[in-house]
Amino acid sequence: MIVAEALKKIKGIEYFLNCRPVVNTVTHELIKKMSLNVNITPLEKASDKKAGIFRISIADEKFVEIENKMNVGDKDWMYFRIDETGGGELVASQPHLLYSYFCQIIDEWISDDISKFTKGRTSVTTFKWQRSLMDIFFAHQYRTARHFDREKHVRESARLGFSHIEVNCLATPIPYEKGVPGEVYPHFYNYCAALDQFVDSRLNQGIYPSDYLQGNLNLLKSNASLALKYGLTPGLLCFEPRNVPDTLLERYPMLRGARVDHPFRSLKPRYNLTLAHPAVLEHYQEMMEKLMKEVPELGYISIWTNDSGAGFEYTSTLYVGRNGGAYLIREWKSNEEIANKAGENIMRFMKSLRDAARRVNPNFRVIGRLEALSAERHIIDREIGNGIDVEVATLLSKGFASPYHHPLYEDVTEVLGTIFHNSFDMKEKEEMEELKNKDCLTHVVHGFGNVNSIDALLGTPAPWLTFEKLKNMAKVGAEYLASYGGINPPTMVPLSINHEVWRAFQLDSSQDVETIINNVAKRWVGKKWATDLVEAWRLTDQAVRIFPIPVSMYSVWGHTWMRLWVRPIVPNIEAIPKEDRAYYERFMISPPHNPANVDLMKDVLFDLTDPERCLLAVQRMDQSMWALIEKALRIYVKVLNEIEESDPAKNLFVDQSDRLRALKCWFRTHRNVAAWITGVHGYLENKNATIRIERRQMVKEMVLDEIENTKELLELWETSEIDFMVISEYAETPLIHGENFGELLKKRIKLMTGREDDEPYIDPDYMWRMSAPEWYRDRNR
Repeated sequence: MIVAEALKKIKGIEYFLNCRPVVNTVTHELIKKMSLNVNITPLEKASDKKAGIFRISIADEKFVEIENKMNVGDKDWMYFRIDETGGGELVASQPHLLYSYFCQIIDEWISDDISKFTKGRTSVTTFKWQRSLMDIFFAHQYRTARHFDREKHVRESARLGFSHIEVNCLATPIPYEKGVPGEVYPHFYNYCAALDQFVDSRLNQGIYPSDYLQGNLNLLKSNASLALKYGLTPGLLCFEPRNVPDTLLERYPMLRGARVDHPFRSLKPRYNLTLAHPAVLEHYQEMMEKLMKEVPELGYISIWTNDSGAGFEYTSTLYVGRNGGAYLIREWKSNEEIANKAGENIMRFMKSLRDAARRVNPNFRVIGRLEALSAERHIIDREIGNGIDVEVATLLSKGFASPYHHPLYEDVTEVLGTIFHNSFDMKEKEEMEELKNKDCLTHVVHGFGNVNSIDALLGTPAPWLTFEKLKNMAKVGAEYLASYGGINPPTMVPLSINHEVWRAFQLDSSQDVETIINNVAKRWVGKKWATDLVEAWRLTDQAVRIFPIPVSMYSVWGHTWMRLWVRPIVPNIEAIPKEDRAYYERFMISPPHNPANVDLMKDVLFDLTDPERCLLAVQRMDQSMWALIEKALRIYVKVLNEIEESDPAKNLFVDQSDRLRALKCWFRTHRNVAAWITGVHGYLENKNATIRIERRQMVKEMVLDEIENTKELLELWETSEIDFMVISEYAETPLIHGENFGELLKKRIKLMTGREDDEPYIDPDYMWRMSAPEWYRDRNR
């Protein structure tokens, strides 16, 4: 007898009367999937084991005494037993594992002989937490993406073994933050919504419209309900302490705190409230407790700061430098004294949030992102613990310095938290254990998908790279993972091999990567085509590894924000009339005076890279990347020519082929951006005539290549039926492309055509010219 036949013999299902919502979810999905006609009996105490009675529960409900549970120490576990009558149990140590284990039974074990399960089978998980961090589709920038389904997203997260998910997002596609004409800064409030976007306190009552707050709170509660339905713990990711509206500071001018805006990206100053004042701390505690009473199951808050309109007073990395309100420290103190006070202020705030939340949920945790607080770390390290955790990609450095490098290139170190960060030093283990002794968990930030690595694309397969990352994290003792960006939504990426590798490793870390990948391929396309699919994945994985990250900002989020796929990349961007550039400039996360508008090597006052690094990146990509991609594409073409139309596997091969074609276009644009930086800057900054001729020729070839690349991308856009990239169903915004993407590609092609012989030029005075009054700008006319 196989598992499916035994499950069909179930006569009744029992579970605890006051069970978690996920128990009900699993019960009804089991009935639906197996087409059962059974009695469901909620009980305060389980009856004795009976023929045909199947019992479902979470371990702490103490509803079922399970048999043959092996000694697992403090690991989380799942247990499944079934006999020939349909009697048995499904039990998990944590709510989030119940649905994941149920899916494993239905998806993978349904055809196995029940002899494997008649005495009970216990499985042990690898990681205790797998938390979505910046869950970009469910709660942040991409929440308006077309074809996105919230419930299916949460269900898939649970199936994969995720434990926690962020639920605080705005109910409106555009944030409430008010700006000034021409300002892009309000778009930074579209994500990581602060506490005051959901509830108010006595301090700020009436500042935000009540219907606005209620709408956001309703969505938060709805998201939390979905999380609980599938066993996940809902939580928050907030930029705090965030700036407040001017109307609040007009009401309480003496409570003004730090200036927290980026003076280049914002066009008006923004201030938060001074945390040194007890009334402000009480304001935050009141909001925290109020929100907890609305959703008592909230399990954590992750605090990001010193970015996007948020910052702690007097910290060294505030955009405008150390500053703040009147109460923390007086002027003329040393940097060390200021840092000490700033660090103490940070920890007082964190503890206030923890204490307020724990009045409702005693297990609530506060998680702090530390990279931006390096100067204050000595105070934070001393005070942290007792339910206040850290969230980092590495504990071996302070600030944004990286002790790790790219899998292939030691000179490329901008890899932390991305898919390219696949190695971990054993020294991490010592640091994590020391913190854990203080009840401070280390949440290791990592990425195993496109988000934070290959911006705007969806479903790029790199399963071996993913496995290496997971194995090395487990090796150093990481238990609490924070997956940057969350997952690719199943309605947009129906099948993701990266996800399946993650799931398999979480449920059984002893498995070999080749076995995992081959088993998934056979399950998806059958034995006949599995070898071809695995080989195409292998080639794609190798191609991804070759990508040398010429400009890290463009890989993480800047590809969309800086409109790399729709802006014309030509030798002299300003040679194109301003009115012809307006279609993309008004949607860039870039103010009118940003040098990035005319120079791809710069953003505000940063040099994002240098011409030498970009030349090396071009050479590295040209050496073997394209050959690997073409070889993988030939596999897909071969299979699609041979496979029968009626074969269900054909859809998957079309899906994977289109995603690889999109990846090729993406890589090609990044290669050409690197060539632009090398060529244009090399031409302008070299006196050697031979080098100038070579660099100008490089720019010319780049323009022609990018035109052809755009034509290929346009053809893919017009013919593909899959979601190979993120598109908004609402409208194009600076954070996301819109359904007019194809029209913009046509404009790009038109504006680039014939520009290949233009002389390279960047106005060195662009920043001053574009930020000056008209009489100054026109002085030379």
